[in-house]
Amino acid sequence: MNQINPSVLNHLQQRDRAGIAAETDYSRLQSLAEIWPLAAEHYGHQLAMNDAHNEPSAQLTYAELWANIRQFAAGLQGLGLAPETRVAFFADNSHRWLIADQGIMAAGGIDAVRSAQAETEELRYIAEHSDSTVLIVEHLKLWQRIRDRFLDLPLQFAVLLSDEPVPEALPFNMVNYGQLLEIGGQREWQPAPATPDSLATLIYTSGTTGKPKGVMITHGNLLHQITTLGAVVQPQPGDRVLGLLPTWHTFGRTAEYFLYSQGCTQTYTNIRHIKADFKGSQPQYMVGVPRIWESIYEGAQKQFREQPASKQKLVNTLMWCSKKYVQNRRTANNLSLDHPNPTPLRQLGSRVLQGLAWPLHLLGEKLVYSKVRQATGGQVKQLISGGGSLARHIDLFFEIVNVPILVGYGLTETSPVVSARRIWGNLRGASGQPIPGTEFKIVNLETRQPLAIGHKGLVLVRGPQVMQGYYKNAEATAKAIDAEGWFDTGDLGYLTADNNVVLTGRAKDTIVLTNGENIEPQPIEDVCVQSAYIDQMMLVGQDQRSLGALIVPNFEALQQWATSQSLYLTTPNPEIANSQDLPEISLDDDRVQKLFRAELNRQVQDRPGYRPDDRVGPFCLITEPFSIESGTMTQTLKIKRPVVASRYRDMIDGMFS
Repeated sequence: MNQINPSVLNHLQQRDRAGIAAETDYSRLQSLAEIWPLAAEHYGHQLAMNDAHNEPSAQLTYAELWANIRQFAAGLQGLGLAPETRVAFFADNSHRWLIADQGIMAAGGIDAVRSAQAETEELRYIAEHSDSTVLIVEHLKLWQRIRDRFLDLPLQFAVLLSDEPVPEALPFNMVNYGQLLEIGGQREWQPAPATPDSLATLIYTSGTTGKPKGVMITHGNLLHQITTLGAVVQPQPGDRVLGLLPTWHTFGRTAEYFLYSQGCTQTYTNIRHIKADFKGSQPQYMVGVPRIWESIYEGAQKQFREQPASKQKLVNTLMWCSKKYVQNRRTANNLSLDHPNPTPLRQLGSRVLQGLAWPLHLLGEKLVYSKVRQATGGQVKQLISGGGSLARHIDLFFEIVNVPILVGYGLTETSPVVSARRIWGNLRGASGQPIPGTEFKIVNLETRQPLAIGHKGLVLVRGPQVMQGYYKNAEATAKAIDAEGWFDTGDLGYLTADNNVVLTGRAKDTIVLTNGENIEPQPIEDVCVQSAYIDQMMLVGQDQRSLGALIVPNFEALQQWATSQSLYLTTPNPEIANSQDLPEISLDDDRVQKLFRAELNRQVQDRPGYRPDDRVGPFCLITEPFSIESGTMTQTLKIKRPVVASRYRDMIDGMFS
């Protein structure tokens, strides 16, 4: 059985309790919507939301936010929304999203949420499966796209979240945002009865295969997150937040609830404006998925590559010294996964090596790292990463440039946060310690027997944030949650002696070679994409003699290499034009293939814990990036492995033939 030292556990709990203490106490609330009148009371004139990029733009104080939520709820009630009514709600990030979402809950409704970008048939399935009788859509364009598939549903009424004129001759009433608020302004909002066990929302998983499942999240599930995430981060009223994650997705949504509950000011941004908004809003907090932090890293690397050779050499030397500095600092402070529980002599040696590297690390800070921080606005207190594993080299980079990044772990079914690293014990490579009220258990994948500390197995979790179940799917619920309340995460990992959970892969992602070796693809992919020439990569090789890979090259870096060889790379990238009279070279050319073979070998063999079976054998270079638009990535920018494997089945089969 997993055994955590009681004194260690007590110390962790004391630190967490100290962090949870906040100006506003939400611990006695029964429903999520009760947050907003309290927030308005404590932070009334404080700016809550700054939404400049959506139409219409808006800036709302906490008092104005609560007034809008209350009026939206009254409008829904005026149109006939009764308690426990299901509302299909399809829209993307904006200040109106939060007003509508919390207006639905304040009116007693239960929303089934999804992105406005989702396919029509998926939206139809969600609306029908959730038994929704009210529909809220982002704008007229979305309604026109889905109209023909929704007219036969038993809808009581519908709402456009925009101010566009509503279409006529519909079999149900439709109003726009302004009209709904006008209705709400003419009547009193009636608080709807709710308990922590009351269903708050249905979040449909964006599964890679089959129909999505409706995850039943209660008010108690969400309130647990609001009242415990202060153990991880302690924002102050008025702290600035940059918001990018989809608010209909559980990670972005819960993070937004928590940060607003603490009186923060959030600026809504998007991929197009994020660079300018980092500099303009100078955020102190941002919640994001690994791909966001990777893009910052890649931007810095691109700037380094554009420097003259002498400066590149200097930057690389400083980065190498800083790497040694922070790695030895980790060991000295007993915060190294590679050297757990070091002896006093080992810690002393690491402190000496840390001291020797310090002068060049300080030089790197003055010449390089301070400039990198300016790309994030220069005021970051903490970045919070979740929705997927953070590659170790990204973690290391942010540590070197002194931008604190905390990694959390969770799933839609757990509302979502179950663990997170703390700033006072930031064990890089881990996914943190359980948040208050949460337990972990590591079990054997086949026997389900508990495993000891440090032994890898299937990760189970139990706590107040675990979902009520899958909507209208008792069989799937029983498979996911056992009789004792343990939820099967489907993730593989182990616990450290100080109760950090370290994830090593997904049980279903494990690649089994013909020699019986089990390979977790994510860590190998993470080291390979450190190559300047590899943008994205997915390992394959189930039931094969060796691993294989699908690789999306970094065409900009590859073209620079080709030019240095007096060659021109022929790619489908229209941004790279052959302005020079150079011989052409294709991705299939032996010289390009040798370059990638050398990169793969170097990256994999330099990886700590390298085994011969980790070596990547055959590979194919593909020109289309994995993306949400192509259906090969989830909304949190994780590769949909079954989808990619199916799309490139012939290519994969050809690798091993």
